[in-house]
Amino acid sequence: MQKAVRWPCGVCGRGVGSNSIQCTSCQKWVHRKCSGIKGSMYKVMKTFLCRGCMIPVTGTGCTGVDIGANANLELVDKFCYLGDMLSVDGDTDASVENRIRIGWNKFNKLLTNKDISLKLRGSLYSGYVRSSMLHGSETWPVRKENEVTLQQVEMRVVRCMCGVKLQDRIPSKVLRERLGLDDIISVLLRNRLRWYGHVLRKEDNDWVKECMEFEVEGARPRSRPKKICREIVEKDYQVCGLNREDAVDRSRWMKQLRDD
Repeated sequence: MQKAVRWPCGVCGRGVGSNSIQCTSCQKWVHRKCSGIKGSMYKVMKTFLCRGCMIPVTGTGCTGVDIGANANLELVDKFCYLGDMLSVDGDTDASVENRIRIGWNKFNKLLTNKDISLKLRGSLYSGYVRSSMLHGSETWPVRKENEVTLQQVEMRVVRCMCGVKLQDRIPSKVLRERLGLDDIISVLLRNRLRWYGHVLRKEDNDWVKECMEFEVEGARPRSRPKKICREIVEKDYQVCGLNREDAVDRSRWMKQLRDD
């Protein structure tokens, strides 16, 4: 149970300090990290709206949804679906944190044995730990902060498997070569494009493809809009020298991904 505080954050409920901003609608104070503000808070303090007021469903104070037959669904900020965390704000922070925690659990169970070779540890890590960390990542609209977090966690695991410390100043590329591993961001990119190729090869009336191409009507909130999954993968296949038409040829699409 969360401890009651005098000035709870309007988003997470924890106590706020000096680094916070007040919502102009509900008058609640919000942590800077919960506000989503990039840059100076002073410039937006007169027009700032917290997440609860910007999203009508959560801003009404509703705690559940009545679906009839004496059944009521609780309204929550995030929930786990098929192993992936879905958030009301559409961010991937909760998903990344959840998969990292699962990855560490897998690592502690398996790869603390010093009697196996580095190559074998790398193979076990790739198939057992990293696959757990990247479960469901094909549809993550990842930000740069999420990629940095994944890289930092992976390098902690890699240094632990190689028996070196950060103070040894051994380049990350050298340590990954000892284990026979690719960079986790490259693996994440290939996973997204492999899944996106499957989507593009579906029939035009397939519901998965329709969801991927769906354009939400209405005005977006102020400030820079959040990235969506389609925007991420479009940038990915441009980096790999591919285009949408190449997805029709599955062998060429997969060969290009393996070569990269």
